[in-house]
Amino acid sequence: MNRLNLITLGTKDIVKSHNFFKELGFDTSIRGPESNPFIIFFRNEGTRIALYPLEELAKDVNEDNPPTISNGFPGITLAYNAKSMAEVDEVLKMAEIAGATIEKEPKKTDWGGYGGYFTDLDGYYWEVAYGEDWEFDESDMLIITDQ
Repeated sequence: MNRLNLITLGTKDIVKSHNFFKELGFDTSIRGPESNPFIIFFRNEGTRIALYPLEELAKDVNEDNPPTISNGFPGITLAYNAKSMAEVDEVLKMAEIAGATIEKEPKKTDWGGYGGYFTDLDGYYWEVAYGEDWEFDESDMLIITDQ
């Protein structure tokens, strides 16, 4: 097992979240009626993302005893690896215009890169970062090598 195929984000308002991600440029595939979809898959490069109603996702984890849903930091961040500092700025501005909250303005990082954070409409934290030495494969996925 050396692959992560799908990250499912529980969402409070699946239609509103779908519109938010469409504004960021994501290509999506809706299952169910557009006014009340069952699930939405993203046709993005690399690991796939899905939107699913939050309460239904909790029940999917454990129908008899679903995990408690809270508004605190969920202990997970998602990352968009940019290919330039200008792209970091562009993506964060695009997210803000679409309704995201900028949690950390872009700046130089302690690891030598450049980046910032936003939270989407459901409070998920997204890092948008650039590293000068980063390389990408043909699918635009960050190449991770041993040092």
